[in-house]
Amino acid sequence: MSRRQPARRRRTRKKNNDALILALLVAVVAIAIVVTVVSWLLSHVWILVLLLLLAGAAGRAWAYQRIQQTRWEAVRAQGLRYALSQLDVLHHRQFEHAVRDLMRRDGCRDAVQVGGAGDNGADVKATDPFGRRWVIQCKHRRDGDRGSAVGTPDLHVLNGTARQLHGADVVVLVTNGRFSANCPPLAKSQRLHLVDRRLLGMWASGSQPIWEVLRELPPPRKASTLS
Repeated sequence: MSRRQPARRRRTRKKNNDALILALLVAVVAIAIVVTVVSWLLSHVWILVLLLLLAGAAGRAWAYQRIQQTRWEAVRAQGLRYALSQLDVLHHRQFEHAVRDLMRRDGCRDAVQVGGAGDNGADVKATDPFGRRWVIQCKHRRDGDRGSAVGTPDLHVLNGTARQLHGADVVVLVTNGRFSANCPPLAKSQRLHLVDRRLLGMWASGSQPIWEVLRELPPPRKASTLS
């Protein structure tokens, strides 16, 4: 047993020495390559200058493209319109994206679609130019107002999460269909806002932002350039 231990130590030291030598060789080769490249570039300064000019031109072209894309998206958003017939044929997830895009059109730059598993009643979130936080739940009906009515259970879910979990100032349930008769009084008592097919048609196909379509909204949190 005592003879095996020195042999193991010698093998371990040999492995460590081999690894150190390999690391040193790699470092020497890397330094040699760097020195060679730098020396070559210094002797061919015009190539270095050309590379820098090309990199600068590429950076400016990329920045210009991004600016143009941002401007185009802003123009497209400002002119966004939906007819009810277009909204009716959407998948329910596409309907959520359409509502998000309408909020962006109205000036909510941070509008985002968040609907899906575990969304806690929120399909779209946005902050309007007045600083108010909007939480919107979307209920799509393939048959429009001929489909089943949106009922109070959906309002209860939204009311239980929108302010407590999502920090909403304005809570909205929007549908391309209709609401049951019990929804309006419940919504009024809980300070919820209902956008039915008629209001959705006004908002989506017109030029008014949603805060001009709805009534009794909370006061602005800040001044806006749109006011």
